[in-house]
Amino acid sequence: MPRTAVVALGGNAISPKNEKDTIPNQFANTRKSLRAVVNLVRKGYHLAITHGNGPQVGNALLRVELTIDRAPFLPLGICVADTEGGMGYMIEQSLQNALIQEKIQRAVVSIITQVIVDANDPSINNPTKFVGSWYSKEEITELARRFNWNIREDNQRGWRRVVPSPVPKQIINREAIKHLVDSGTIVIAAGGGGIPVYVMENGLYEGFDAVIDKDLASAVLARDIGAQELYILTDVDNVKINFGEPDEQALGLIHAAELQRYYQAGQFPAGSMGPKVKAALDFIAAGGEKVVITSLEKAVAGLDGTSGTIVTP
Repeated sequence: MPRTAVVALGGNAISPKNEKDTIPNQFANTRKSLRAVVNLVRKGYHLAITHGNGPQVGNALLRVELTIDRAPFLPLGICVADTEGGMGYMIEQSLQNALIQEKIQRAVVSIITQVIVDANDPSINNPTKFVGSWYSKEEITELARRFNWNIREDNQRGWRRVVPSPVPKQIINREAIKHLVDSGTIVIAAGGGGIPVYVMENGLYEGFDAVIDKDLASAVLARDIGAQELYILTDVDNVKINFGEPDEQALGLIHAAELQRYYQAGQFPAGSMGPKVKAALDFIAAGGEKVVITSLEKAVAGLDGTSGTIVTP
């Protein structure tokens, strides 16, 4: 049986911070980001692809805020779904073209993905995830009053909206995604962490304004479809301990138990590498066989075990 892997692309890989965020640039960056994916396809892997959407959702929210008095207000959940569709289209078409050039016949499809979270997740009463644009305190106070936002100062750069970031529990679309992946179709799913929904007392689903961490959702997707491997592609070559200190050390091949000790010791900040390491540990604990955390540039080498941080049981 072919091995199954989930590849998680970072949102900043498609919209780098130092580059003008145009759609042509996003397409160009998407094509670059798929080199590692094509390499896995050549090796015969069955695949699902996830992606971040932080910059893209920020742009979507800005468009909403700029047209507050001229167009219907779109809630965050709809913006997540919209970017999931738009970015899914970019990744889908870019990968289709790459496969045509490689003379590889594999179907590619995007699925707008709903992800179950706990209606009583602690983050709901303590929102800390920054979304959207920066404002002065005066500007955002009026927006917060008008739309019932929670707001917080963001590292002296200004004030921003904050929303819950609940822990993903299960992929609603898991059976359909697994069926497609097992048949050889490459599935793009859980973009931006997926659309957060909770189960009401009557058993029906309901969405709400929140953001799910993309890497944690990728680990849940990998678990739910029975993947053996998870690749988290980001903007650094390796996970590091003692980051920024004279004794900084890049981690290569490492067992999950050792990585867990570093995690519990507070080596990985919640706002950067922490969720990626947590996703790796969660996936291994759920039966996964390998996680690779590395940069897009080193991704192909990471697939071959010669680069990046490689976590095993």
